[in-house]
Amino acid sequence: MPQQPSLVRRLFLTFAVLSTAVALIVFFVSAGLFQFSAVEDAHVLLSEEATLVSSALGDASSNAEEKLEGLDMRDTRVTLIERDGTVSFDTDAAAEDMPSHADRPEFEEALEHGSASVERPSETMGYVSIYQATRLADGSVLRLSVDRAGVVAMIFNEALLLLLVDVVLIVLSLIAAHVLARRLVAPILSLDPAHPDARQSYSEIAPLVNKISSQQELLAKQVEELKGAEAMRREFTANVTHELKTPLASISGAAELIKSGIVKPKDIPDFAGRIYAEAQRLASLVNDILMLSKLDESERSQDRSFMGSDEPVDLYRVAHDVVDRLGSAARKKQVSLELKGKPVFVRGLPRLLDEMVQNLCSNAIRYNKEGGSVKVTVATKGGLPVLVVADTGIGIPSEHQSKVFERFYRVDPARARETGGTGLGLAIVKHAVMYHNADIDLVSTPGEGTTITVTFPPSLVPSRLKHIEDSAG
Repeated sequence: MPQQPSLVRRLFLTFAVLSTAVALIVFFVSAGLFQFSAVEDAHVLLSEEATLVSSALGDASSNAEEKLEGLDMRDTRVTLIERDGTVSFDTDAAAEDMPSHADRPEFEEALEHGSASVERPSETMGYVSIYQATRLADGSVLRLSVDRAGVVAMIFNEALLLLLVDVVLIVLSLIAAHVLARRLVAPILSLDPAHPDARQSYSEIAPLVNKISSQQELLAKQVEELKGAEAMRREFTANVTHELKTPLASISGAAELIKSGIVKPKDIPDFAGRIYAEAQRLASLVNDILMLSKLDESERSQDRSFMGSDEPVDLYRVAHDVVDRLGSAARKKQVSLELKGKPVFVRGLPRLLDEMVQNLCSNAIRYNKEGGSVKVTVATKGGLPVLVVADTGIGIPSEHQSKVFERFYRVDPARARETGGTGLGLAIVKHAVMYHNADIDLVSTPGEGTTITVTFPPSLVPSRLKHIEDSAG
């Protein structure tokens, strides 16, 4: 199980790393400045010492080595170099073992200009030295040098002090992290989870508090929606049970009468017709329930592929097929069924679009008057695909118009059962419209008829299909 993040640990690491970095930077910068100052001071001191030693030697070079041996120069190295580069005296090494210094830059510069100040590694001693060379009256060169301690060397020399300072800083960082964490968390812990108020805490976490508040409101809303959905589910289950029982009871009763022999032979076809009609109604009801279940699952999971793959669909062709299928039903009802329009392409599911048009047209025929009409129009309006189903039927009272798309809702239950409606057709239409991100509009006047308009969003239609649509238009 991963370790839970700790505010104290994060603050401590931040403070410790930051303080250590600052200490190192300050130490290096201070060492660099100190070293630079020390080098400058060494150059000045060597120049003064070189002047004094040169004066002490004077013009007599015969006993120069003796005079130099008698001088107490402490940490300053003194070298006497003859005109040809031979070392005749050196305080730190045996002169006879030293190579010619004729190629040393400070020697060459002193011969040419009288004096020289150079900083370079010593080929004899192996460390970086500061050299001050002065040409004497006899042409020989007096050279004084001191070792230069580098920044790294100074830090190594003070490593213990640096480590001690870092330990102190780390301890202080730990204490500061604990204190600061408690002070930072205190206003947050004081917030009321049930009613968080951003004004009671830091302005920096106001967005978080507001988000928690909005999420609580959303959660409360979702709880209410779940309660409503549960109530709807129970109502739907009860309605489905009732709707299934009705045709089953009719089928079972008719079959039982036939089986018992009570039905006269001449009445058997009539009873068989009842069984067939109720079976057809039962099949339609089951198919509608399955379709709604799939639509519900697709909406719940937000997975459109659950219903199948979208594709360009000619809405006019779908309407044409539906009108052909419902022609006999319209003629039986003595209702004229007419299709107008042109090929209009939308992107969606052919089967679901067919189901939507089928239910709209079926309702328009079922609840129409004898001698009435149903007009189906497929066109574009404002560049958007539009499907219009208008009838001259019984119409829908205004108080029922907002409810007709609910499941099993019937304006006139007795008439609905008489005409064979399942009560799910317009519910499927509503979900099909939602699936295709379309809009639906219902206008109805009792006794005059109903017009339902479905407006689809603009869809990216392949150029070949677009050309067919434009040509047909």
